Amino acid sequence: MELLGSPTSPYVRKCRVVAHETGQADDVKISFLGLTPVSPNETVTQQNPLDKVPVLLRNDGVALFDSRVIVEFLDTQSKTKKLFPETGPARWNALRLQAIGDGIMDAAVFTRFYTGAGPKQYHWPEFLEGQIKKVTQALDVLEMEADELGHEANIGTVAVACALGYLDFRYSETLDWRAGRDSLAGWCAAFCKRSSMRETEHYQP
Repeated sequence: MELLGSPTSPYVRKCRVVAHETGQADDVKISFLGLTPVSPNETVTQQNPLDKVPVLLRNDGVALFDSRVIVEFLDTQSKTKKLFPETGPARWNALRLQAIGDGIMDAAVFTRFYTGAGPKQYHWPEFLEGQIKKVTQALDVLEMEADELGHEANIGTVAVACALGYLDFRYSETLDWRAGRDSLAGWCAAFCKRSSMRETEHYQP
C-alpha cells in the first residue's frame, strides 16, 4: 500500500500513527507530495477528485481518501492490534474523541491556511476568532476529561494526540494550549512518548 500525503498534515500523521500502532508501518509506503488548496498536485488529483491528502492506494489499485476512512480500513486489515472498539460504550467514546480531535484539526488547519496564505484583504477577523474559539473550547473539554483518556491507543486518543501535536507544530508562538490545562498537557507528554508518535513527527520540507 502507498500513502500519499504531506509531513505537515495532521490527518496524514493520524493515518501514519494508526499504521504503526496496528503493526502495518512496513506495509505502507509513505510518499510526501507538495500541494496546497490552491496548488493541487496532479498525482493526488488523479486519485482523489477532492484534491486532498491523505490518499491511501490499496494493493488492489483502489484509492481511499479522508483520514477517517483510511484509518478504519487500516484497522480492519490489522491482524494484531485494533484501535476501533467493536461495540458498546468504548466504541462510542473512542469515536467521540476522534470527532473532537478531528474538529480541532479542521479549525486549526483552516485558520493556518487562511491567515498564512489567503489574501489579507479577504480576512474576516470574527470568523477566524470563531475558529480558534472552537479549538479552545474543545481543549477545555479535553482538560476536564483528561483523567479518563487513559494511556492506551485507540482511534480517539490517537486523533487527540495528533491534533495537539499539530498545535505545537503550527501554533507554538500564538496559542499556548497547555496554559491552564495541566492534566491534558501531562497526558499528551506521556502519550507522545509512544514510538508511533515519535516516528511520525511533523516537519517542514
